[in-house]
Amino acid sequence: MHTRQIHVGGVIIGGGAPVVVQSMTNTDTRDPQATLAQIDALAKAGCQVVRCAVPDMQAAHALGEICEKSPLPVVADIHFDYKLALESIAAGVHKIRINPGNIGEDSRVKAVVQAARAKGIPIRIGVNSGSVEKEILAKYGAPVPEALVESAFYHVSLLEKFDFYDICLSIKSSSVPYTMRAYQLAHEKCDYPLHLGVTEAGTEYMGTIKSAAGIGGLLALGIGDTIRVSLTDDPVREIYAAQAILKAVGLNEDGINVVSCPTCGRTRINLIEIAKEVEQRTANIHKKLKVAVMGCIVNGPGEAREADLGIAGGDGVGLIFRKGEILRKVPQAELVDALMQEIDAY
Repeated sequence: MHTRQIHVGGVIIGGGAPVVVQSMTNTDTRDPQATLAQIDALAKAGCQVVRCAVPDMQAAHALGEICEKSPLPVVADIHFDYKLALESIAAGVHKIRINPGNIGEDSRVKAVVQAARAKGIPIRIGVNSGSVEKEILAKYGAPVPEALVESAFYHVSLLEKFDFYDICLSIKSSSVPYTMRAYQLAHEKCDYPLHLGVTEAGTEYMGTIKSAAGIGGLLALGIGDTIRVSLTDDPVREIYAAQAILKAVGLNEDGINVVSCPTCGRTRINLIEIAKEVEQRTANIHKKLKVAVMGCIVNGPGEAREADLGIAGGDGVGLIFRKGEILRKVPQAELVDALMQEIDAY
């Protein structure tokens, strides 16, 4: 089922559009220069939409300069204070993230809806384990997937009351199974585009694993329109992880896809270092190729015959092959250079 489409600046989310990669700055939004420098770095890494925290009115005012100079559409991340939402919209943001149930009476929700509608910008509702309303939490006893989804749709109803449907939903838990179940339930109940993520996922190592399991699993099921990998690290690392997840589930075929065997007792070359070097040297090549780095001559070309190009290791030497056909034998020290030559010539 295709979801609705929303437009965040020039970026389309939902409705069958390619999955959009997002991140969030961790600079002080009140410092436009530092924030713009980080947005530039994110853009160069492949980020498509960026979110900035808006803790106070000074930060909301700074968004004017940030939006004017940012290479990416900017989302204002707001909690509780509807006046910050109004000021951010006036500053030129391309989307706001706010939970309407947390900003007070209907008149405040209506004011935000009217401002967003006038500028043609969408609203993202973001529910996580720590934000579920007390009454809903009491009903379920814990922030289980059903509680998360009920909370999300409570907030949705507050926008729909004013005929506002330009909505995106995120329903995140720090539990991968809870996250996946919550998004599956939301996918069954509505056609709003879904912003996928595992909240509080952790440092780069564990956070990437949790995100790959949760986000990747949902994408493989055809669920999700935009993703943010949450890492306790430089936000640029989030973009690298997100792109790797998209590539792993077949949603990003740009660039070299390196496959390599795990090595075994037949391996007679330093395959681990060779594979790492191949991955590093092909990281910024945008040819659509599958490159295999295999440990032995016996099985290498056969197991990886679907690869466009590859290496199969021998005893201090290796074979360079194309589509399973052997091209030539090369000393170990020259294997990566020989493979790179074939990639350049392909």
